[in-house]
Amino acid sequence: MRAFRAVTAMAAMAAVLLSAAVLCGCDSGGSDKPGASPSAPAATATATTTPAATTPTASAPGPTTPGPTAPGPTAPPSPGASTGATASSMPTSATERLVTVTRSGGFAGKTNSLLIKGDGSWTRLDAKAKPVGSGKLSPDELGRLRDALRAADFAHLPRVSMSGTVYDGFTYAFVHGGFEVVTADGSIPPGLQDVLAALPSFDG
Repeated sequence: MRAFRAVTAMAAMAAVLLSAAVLCGCDSGGSDKPGASPSAPAATATATTTPAATTPTASAPGPTTPGPTAPGPTAPPSPGASTGATASSMPTSATERLVTVTRSGGFAGKTNSLLIKGDGSWTRLDAKAKPVGSGKLSPDELGRLRDALRAADFAHLPRVSMSGTVYDGFTYAFVHGGFEVVTADGSIPPGLQDVLAALPSFDG
């Protein structure tokens, strides 16, 4: 009986030792440990294509508006080319106004004007500046008028000379060479008397 109990005790002890050895082996490997999850497979690196950061790029230059260009050298005008004034507006010796004389007053109070051009052609105008006659001085008559105008020296004549006005006399206004002189019967300077004598008649 005692031998049976000893054998039984020894068997039980051997079972305990075996169980302990099994448990130790499981702990050292770690694969059979209760509750332990299998190790996760190594993460496979995947090439994730991410959109590249968009950076502002300089847009292609558009068409540019050409700025003002420096003027190039100006060619000299060709001979005979107009430089501002037209040929029709340029006075010539034949068409320029030589002298204008207006006579007014007298007993009837009439007003007439004589316009003489450089070629000797003349026009008579009434008080309303309406042409009432025309003609042309001969070369000798034109020469005498030019000499009288030159001798009168308009630049040094008094602008107004009417100190000895005659009752019912005429008043004269001369325009020549950019000067205007007013005088009247009884006060006419000698030089202007020669100009009056060289003019065509004021009466039609």
